[in-house]
Parts: sequence; C-alpha cells; structure tokens
Amino acid sequence: MTDLLTSALDRFGAEIVHVGQFDYGSVFRERRLRREPFLHWAGDPRFANVLAYWDSGDTLFGGTSFFTETVEIDPASMRRNPSEPNAVTVIAELSGEARALMPRQVLRAQLDRAEAMGFKVDAGFEFELIVLDEDASTSRDKGFEGLEKFAPDNKCWSGATANTHAAFIAGMEAEILGHDVSLYALSVELGPGCLEATQAATEGLRAADDAAFLRMAARSYARKQGKTASFMPYLGKEYPGIGGHCTMSLRDKSTGANLFSDPSGQTNDLARKFIAGMMQVVPEAFAMCTSSVNAYRRLAPGSWAPKSLTWAEYPFTVAVRSVPHADPRARLEFRVPPADCNPYLTMALMLGAGLDGIERDLPAPPPAEAAHPDFVPEGAQRFPRDLAEAAGRLAASDHAKRIFGTAFTENFAAACRAEYASLATAVSAEERARYLEG
Repeated sequence: MTDLLTSALDRFGAEIVHVGQFDYGSVFRERRLRREPFLHWAGDPRFANVLAYWDSGDTLFGGTSFFTETVEIDPASMRRNPSEPNAVTVIAELSGEARALMPRQVLRAQLDRAEAMGFKVDAGFEFELIVLDEDASTSRDKGFEGLEKFAPDNKCWSGATANTHAAFIAGMEAEILGHDVSLYALSVELGPGCLEATQAATEGLRAADDAAFLRMAARSYARKQGKTASFMPYLGKEYPGIGGHCTMSLRDKSTGANLFSDPSGQTNDLARKFIAGMMQVVPEAFAMCTSSVNAYRRLAPGSWAPKSLTWAEYPFTVAVRSVPHADPRARLEFRVPPADCNPYLTMALMLGAGLDGIERDLPAPPPAEAAHPDFVPEGAQRFPRDLAEAAGRLAASDHAKRIFGTAFTENFAAACRAEYASLATAVSAEERARYLEG
C-alpha cells in the first residue's frame, strides 16, 4: 500500500495530504498531514469510529464503544486540493466493525452487485444551491434570521444575473474544478442567489465522490469570498426548494454499451424493470436520500418536488424521469432527493432498488399522466411526510435490510430518529407569530 500511495503522491507532486471520509451528514472528516507523516501513518492507518454514530450536530446517537478503528486508504480516490500549494485529498474508509455502516461502503456493495450482474454504472448529480451575502460570523450574530440575499433580483436562468456576477460564478467553478470534480455546468437558477451545479456522468464511486467534493468546494469558495453557499433544501418562503437530482445509466461490462439505449428511442424493458424496483423500494427506504428535518419542508404542497413515486418520459414533475434515447445519452433521473442528500446513500438507494427490480423481473406501472407534482396517481406510494415517519419506514423495511444490510439499516434509522428528535421541540418565529396571542 505504501508503494501505491507513494506513486500516487509523486504523480500529483503532493507534499500535503488531506485524508478523511464523508459521514452521514456528508461532512468530510479529515486529518491534514505532510507527506512523510502521512506515509508513516499509512503503515497502520486509523480514525475515530464515532463517524458511524454522529449526527449532523456532532452528537452521538448510537454505538457501544468508541475507539480509533482501522481504515482502508483508497489510492484511486486521490485528487488535487487547490486550497493550498502541492496538496491532495484522499479518502480513507473505516474498515473494522463500522465498515458496513458507512455511506461509501454501502454504495460500493451495490456497485459490486451491479458488476456481478454484468453492469457498469454511470451517474451524476445536479445540485441547486443558495448563495447568501453572509459569512459565518454575521449569520450567527443575526441568530440565522433576516439573512442578506446575494443577487436578490435574480430570475430563473437570468442572463443579467449570470453576467453581473460572472466573476463570482467563474471563481466558484474554478474552485470546484480544482478539486478534480467532473463539473459539466455552473449556472444561475430560480430564486435569489440560486445557482445550479451539474456534474458530467462519471463511473461508479467516483460519481458520488465528485458530488460530495463539489459541495465542499462550493461552500469553501463562498466562505473565502465572505459569503455562504447553502444546500439547505428549504430556506423559507422567499426562496425555492432546492434539489440534488441523481442521474444514472447502466452499461454492459464487456462492451461498454449503454443498456438503457433503445433503437426505438423509448424506455426499454431493462430501464422499466429498474424503475419498477425503485417504485417498490424507494418509498420504504426514502430516508436514505432525504435524511434531514428541513428536507421534508421542500415536499410541502405547491412545491415542484413530487409527493409520490411516479415515472414518465421527459416531464420534470415526476419522481423518476426517463430520458430515453437511441444513442448513449439514455438515462434515468431521480428527481426527489434534496440538495443536502448524502450522495453515496442516494446513489446506493437508486441503484440498489433498480437492480432489485431487474433481478426480480418486476413490471413497471404505466407512466404517470399528471402535469403537476402534487398529483398522486391511484396506486402510487406517497413519500413520508417527515423524517420520523421515514425513519420508521426504513427500520421496518425487509427490502432495505435485504438489499443494504440489517446493520446499516438499523443504524441509519437510529441516526434519522436522533436527527428528528434534535428539532422536535424547536419553535420558529413564524409559529410564535401565529399562535402566541391566539
């Protein structure tokens, strides 16, 4: 392993190594080491196993013993880190007791399953984000209320906004690309300060890695500019709900051909079986892609987010949007996940459910005909209304335990319950205004 890591460091000319992994909240938990100390540490690498039992507030929700667990460094994950000269980032995953609990390993298991079935997996994420004209101190000084907007005059896809703030957008793009993320586009979107970052399709684990590093890079760049890049799904009624859509296709492992492509230009039988698996599993394991309390506010009536598991060719108002094609551009788009979704678990959910549909030869229901996202067709499964309901569904799901493992399913359900409980007694200014004098 040391030789592999030395070769990788040499290719990048690296003298500084940021080594770590993304947790349930998609936070990169790392150590920063100079080259020689890193190679010494790599002889017996370990990291605190609390990462498997931490909620988004760094509070323990589970586990029985806490120690420095062995980790496995993935040399293939090494990428540039533009935050300082001659620096790289590399992922090292817990490899002992907690191995099966961690997001990247949950995804790896589904990718291995796909390969055993003769498939390679291409995927990419599209994230919306809100930029605020606040830094870490000013937002706290204001108690996170009355926050200043960035580009408050923005309209969806506004050329005026894109040109006015071109330097900021170009700078963020450069920061993201500097982390070797496969960025396809960075554009303005709907609402004040809203941008949309789209990844190019990438194979396997790298797709989820890129998604996680994309968000880290956007946040870091905004901070350096005295601003905040937020992926919080719903900031309030003055802002749009923002999503983190996952696009996926399967390729033949031998030939590389896109197996969702069809000469007819329509959704083929394999893609329909994939969709059928999602229809059955996703409503039960929904917490895997929507695991924050706030994300469920994005699913309120009137929003663009679908409220049930539906599919159709092309419309933006269904949960699974099929984009059929005769050439390799054929793909499926999972449009429900919020912008703060865990990319590893979201991709694992979509892939694991889809493969299950293929293995079990499930028939897809007819495509939805409704033109608006609030419509729930007869027979369609509604999504959970809050994180508590989602955690309960996940914990009770035999499909989730069978596909993703009982240990992970139970541990992640516990994490979601703890996340919900952390805000169960929180009261907003809007609630006080409505009920204080009633």
